[in-house]
Amino acid sequence: MYVRPALLLAAVVALSGCGTATESTTATAPQGPTAAAVPAAQGLTITDPWVKTVKKGMTAAFGTLVNHTGADLTVTAGASPLSPTIELHEVVDSGGKMVMRPKEGGFVVPAGGKHELRPGGDHIMLMGVTEEVKPGARIPFTLTVKGGAPLEFTAIGKDFAGGKEDYQPGMEH
Repeated sequence: MYVRPALLLAAVVALSGCGTATESTTATAPQGPTAAAVPAAQGLTITDPWVKTVKKGMTAAFGTLVNHTGADLTVTAGASPLSPTIELHEVVDSGGKMVMRPKEGGFVVPAGGKHELRPGGDHIMLMGVTEEVKPGARIPFTLTVKGGAPLEFTAIGKDFAGGKEDYQPGMEH
């Protein structure tokens, strides 16, 4: 197969600003007409983002945040049209009992590293959800990154019953 030199050069230039390329399940910080190249200052992505299905009330979003830069990045807030109130949460041991609470200072994604958002651990908490989230639903999110561009992505609705996760008020984890 013949590849035109100009096309090959354009592809190399587009990818040169982002260290490692991540594909289909990765969202990148928006930056104009295309999001193929991620400048070093905006190199936060998320892989496999998903939201636990729910009829209404509270639910949570998960995935793996990936930092493609040489500096720590901190996610400080989140937003989604699905929920009027979103908090960044962690699950911690409090006297032998696992409790969920807001994550002080947000999620720090180390330089060149990852930060997993998972059931029973750090997660994006959605409160006041009035629309049912069904399997396969596509839920838009925007995460605020301290000193950087916001990260926009779409998470997929997914049934999950593992770990006895229930994000309704008064429920234990």
